[in-house]
Amino acid sequence: MEEGTRATQERLAEDNPALLAVLDAVRTNCHISDARHAADYTLCVYLMKMREYFRWERNIPYDTPLPHDELTRWLTRREAHWDNLDDRAFENIPVNDTIQDPFDTTEINAGLTDIGYVYSSGYGRNMKPVFFLGELERHEQQDDYTLLVSGRELARDLAAPPAMSRDRTIYIRRESLRRMIWEKVEEWRWNRPDNAMKTVLGYYDFGNDAEGALDAMTDMALEGVILHEIGEVMAGEILGPAWQEMLVSVGHSRAEIMARAVRDHLADALSTLPGLLADPDPAAVHFYMATMHNLGKELFPELVSAYEIWSATGDSAELRRVAERARLHWESLAREILEIFSTQQAAWQQALVRAIENRSL
Repeated sequence: MEEGTRATQERLAEDNPALLAVLDAVRTNCHISDARHAADYTLCVYLMKMREYFRWERNIPYDTPLPHDELTRWLTRREAHWDNLDDRAFENIPVNDTIQDPFDTTEINAGLTDIGYVYSSGYGRNMKPVFFLGELERHEQQDDYTLLVSGRELARDLAAPPAMSRDRTIYIRRESLRRMIWEKVEEWRWNRPDNAMKTVLGYYDFGNDAEGALDAMTDMALEGVILHEIGEVMAGEILGPAWQEMLVSVGHSRAEIMARAVRDHLADALSTLPGLLADPDPAAVHFYMATMHNLGKELFPELVSAYEIWSATGDSAELRRVAERARLHWESLAREILEIFSTQQAAWQQALVRAIENRSL
């Protein structure tokens, strides 16, 4: 057992002994998922994720160099542990004297939120199962959505997405969001390009108070993440279960990556962009563009151009016009993707990719 794990269990035993069985099961499922999917990453990405995972497990501050020898020994032990889990089935979760399927988040959280914890599970990129258990920081209703925001995480896997949504419940992982933002800041510092991230960082005093700046930047980003997840729920209701079936069929492919990019743009057109532009916080708009991946920009060049106009002049008219056009465009393209999937003709995945490449906005 790792030192950080042992300390966590000792604290939990004092606070709530019944949670220990939940923690053990969730942590085991995290390891099983990593054992099955670690090879999905390129070597460079894998090593980067493992370094970040080690830092998280040991609670090492971001600005502290990692102990190389200790990291190497930990990596060897972790990979040996995964070798024993490759064919193991996911464990059920014991909650309140019941045994729950690990993907039944509603029943599991029914036994956890009242005692101050939150759990989620689902499928991420390449259909990798993702699990986490954390301390519940915020629990509220927003219109028809249930919002669960976690603080410190007690169990997680290599993939630590800052947010997920299932049905009409939105899970926001503040610690993972904070870590993701720090990685973006560090990435910008390598070459310090004159881009949207430079503009964002101008609003925060990382030079004199890095921790305070990181907290403030996380608070800013949190609301945009919530808006995006609301958009994901809305997109799911528009597209129906066939979308998930399509993603399963195209897993581990360029078609999956491109289809996910279209779905992200649809979610943002439905919720994120209208929300950000309703009462524009300049930092939030800059951060949205700074964190958009390259494929997203390639598929939506009009948004990039409109952002550049707004950034240079402060005039948001073109940005608003493009945002209004986006909903119909991305919904139409998403439906075309589903139509291609439903036909299942020869080379349909290539047809899906071509359709997306030919329908940039």
